[in-house]
Amino acid sequence: MPEGDTVLVAARRLHEAIATEELTRTEFRVPRFATVDLTGQVVTSVVARGKHILLRTDAGITVHSHFKMEGAWHLYRPGERWRGPGFQVRAVLETRPWIAVGFRLGKLDVIKTSKEKALLGHLGPDVLGPDWDSAEVVRRLRAQPQRQIGTALLDQRTVAGPGNIYKSEVCFLHGVNPFAKVDEVENLAGLVDLIKKLMEANRATGQQVTTGDRRPGRSRWVAGRAGLPCRRCGAIIRAADQESYGSERITYWCPGCQTRPTND
Repeated sequence: MPEGDTVLVAARRLHEAIATEELTRTEFRVPRFATVDLTGQVVTSVVARGKHILLRTDAGITVHSHFKMEGAWHLYRPGERWRGPGFQVRAVLETRPWIAVGFRLGKLDVIKTSKEKALLGHLGPDVLGPDWDSAEVVRRLRAQPQRQIGTALLDQRTVAGPGNIYKSEVCFLHGVNPFAKVDEVENLAGLVDLIKKLMEANRATGQQVTTGDRRPGRSRWVAGRAGLPCRRCGAIIRAADQESYGSERITYWCPGCQTRPTND
């Protein structure tokens, strides 16, 4: 599941492959940008901002993408067979050494680089970015004290980067139930610092390991482990939907280690 560290790794790989290269062919398979042609422009950089990827060219153009739940950028050598069906392709950026193919991209925009702030200026501090400011994240969390902490941690306007896995894992490690209100969380600054620590530990791999054990099935405390015993107390891990972005996302927690402050 793409979260901030996964996106950072993807952006880094794209940058290493095609930065400084001239685009020899481009194709955008979304109606709004179907006629856009960036051929001849040189890729200057590819960077991550929270869960967003920004590919910039020397003509002052930015290709913005967001994976949402299932998106990915693949890199292929010319003539290499693509690992996915053509109907899932949303963007093709060809250079002489590499072809970048965007599959199932949840969002895709081609904008002037000068308009990036208008597009992403709503985002909170990026956990893995140069703008990280833990005090500002705490301030934004406290601005809505009655929100459930699990919901608040997924709000990219508050903190950019964390997704469902880190939300669940951070709440477990901090000993707070994800359905607790923000103003019920003790040491909110410590919880925010823990997000930073976990995501920094995975920024080179994007594997979202929170237990310190990279072996299959042992990398997480609660996320994806509904119905299994807690690694600490033995209680059965639970899962339930929780409001997020106007919809619902599944949340995992241990009823033994994370006592809920309201009726369960």
